[in-house]
Amino acid sequence: MNTVIGIPAYNEEKNIASIIIKLKKITDKIIVCDDGSSDLTAEIAEKMGVIVISHSRNRGYGAAISSIFTKFIETDDDILVTFDADGQHRIEDINKIILPIQENKADIVIGSRFLDEENTEIPKYRKIGIKAITNVTNVGTETKLTDSQSGFRAYHKRVFPKILPSDQGMGVSTEILIKATKNEYRIKEVSIIILYPKGSSTHHPVSHGASVIFSTMKFISIEHPLKFYGIPGLVFFAIGLSFVIWSVQIFSDSGEVLTNVALIGFGSTIFGTMLGMTAIMLYSLVNVVREGKNAN
Repeated sequence: MNTVIGIPAYNEEKNIASIIIKLKKITDKIIVCDDGSSDLTAEIAEKMGVIVISHSRNRGYGAAISSIFTKFIETDDDILVTFDADGQHRIEDINKIILPIQENKADIVIGSRFLDEENTEIPKYRKIGIKAITNVTNVGTETKLTDSQSGFRAYHKRVFPKILPSDQGMGVSTEILIKATKNEYRIKEVSIIILYPKGSSTHHPVSHGASVIFSTMKFISIEHPLKFYGIPGLVFFAIGLSFVIWSVQIFSDSGEVLTNVALIGFGSTIFGTMLGMTAIMLYSLVNVVREGKNAN
């Protein structure tokens, strides 16, 4: 199976040349997506003889991944490996990550930073954040992944018609997994070692985490509206109904109206009803859209 390496890059002129040199020991088929860099990232990559896609402005990590996917689809190759440009990933882990696809044991392989807990290069605050996001992702995908946010992945070509992302930001990693599990693609994790050079990350951990969680919730709400809106709706409706019954009983016994109890009861009941209606409407809309796509 022929392998292509895809590298999303933004202002990586210090790292891109050395990474390409190392990668060329494995394959000459390298795609670099320069996501609107203000430095010499694109020029350096072009001079090194790789395929370069240039965005006129910085559109985001997801947009770079999407451009790499689209370019790869045009090739006759079998496997795409996405590889970060900041020097965090090891070249020697590439063979490990493509092996399950070569052996037909997986359609998508994720390089996990947490299968081997002895991987001590990851700062503790990053571990906590990534694991929290992964837990949210696992709820939406009904999987048991350990590292849903790893950018070091391998994809078999067969998956691309169904997983092309729309998210232009950091939520793309979650979106791809939600679409992959929806289409029942086999996802496997392999242990990798990752390095965190100082200043390697260009994303603020809080804004990055918030962006990913927001995107995750958005895609879960679209793919599983009954779960996302329906269950909370039932909970709020039940709470509201119990407070309404309580306030009615108090009024019957004493003639006294507990305003706070009544407001909580009616407010929760109305909110729960709205969530339930939203769940039903979105569920119906999603099914109509899916039926339309299948008909075409």
